[in-house]
Amino acid sequence: MSQFGSFFQPNGRYQKFEVFNQLIGDANLLRAGDFGDSISAAHWRRKADVMTRYTDPNHHTISLYVNGGTGIQRKIGADPMSGGGPGRCCLMPAHLTSDWVVQGEVELFHLYIPHAAWERSVVEVFDVEPNAVEVPEKTFFLDPLIEKTVRCAMLPLDWNAPADRMAMSNAGQLLMGHMLRSYSSRRDLGIKVRGGLSPAIKRRVFDFIDANLDLPLTIEELADVADLSAYHFARMFRKTVGETPHQCVLRRRIERAMQMLRDGSSSVAEIAFATGFSSQAHLTTRFNRFTGLTPAKYRDIAR
Repeated sequence: MSQFGSFFQPNGRYQKFEVFNQLIGDANLLRAGDFGDSISAAHWRRKADVMTRYTDPNHHTISLYVNGGTGIQRKIGADPMSGGGPGRCCLMPAHLTSDWVVQGEVELFHLYIPHAAWERSVVEVFDVEPNAVEVPEKTFFLDPLIEKTVRCAMLPLDWNAPADRMAMSNAGQLLMGHMLRSYSSRRDLGIKVRGGLSPAIKRRVFDFIDANLDLPLTIEELADVADLSAYHFARMFRKTVGETPHQCVLRRRIERAMQMLRDGSSSVAEIAFATGFSSQAHLTTRFNRFTGLTPAKYRDIAR
């Protein structure tokens, strides 16, 4: 029986994914969400003694064993492959059926990438037909970038907070780009590089950010404003601005909060919701990291 986290959405795109649907029957879903058009994620806890088959999934899956998993085996032929455990990753390509022997406890993080979104990225990054780039299956491998990104940049976030959903989108795009560069069959292809955002596009993006600080912005939305792919937008934004889109949006949320603390009579809770934070405590934590002060202390000093 699944136990849904607070962010479980009744009509989430991830519910259409084969890997998600196979797990939902016998694993506890801690939380799940969609972060833009090309990234979905799920956080699972599972204790079972079963055989699981993922049949012809229409999406790629990047999996990290957060805890446990030593009893899981990939069934290939007569001899199952073992080697699971904390920090191990699995790469499950779209349209590849796989069988898994599950024994014992495991805590899993899954990143789901729709095959259509992957094909768009291949065209935009390599300028080749999508069928020219294949994703191999990899099982129980170590990848420090995947593990660090998931553990430090994704799992600690409040997936339901607008201010953190941008970070999830950014981290997911990073992992998809890493998968494309490091594990695709055409790693020798050059990645197209452009010279950065023009002043007009930069202004348009910043105006959009400032007008929507109370909303759960994603990389894809900002990329649409710039008329670029999400992957290229993130690269060009950092080259132009000197920080990632997530860092920039968070900074502008904090700066808006500082302005409201100085100029208005709104409560800290009201300011939190107006700047995209899920609660007063969420704003206080991020504000303190940014300024070294609590919002209340900052307001007292400003006055």
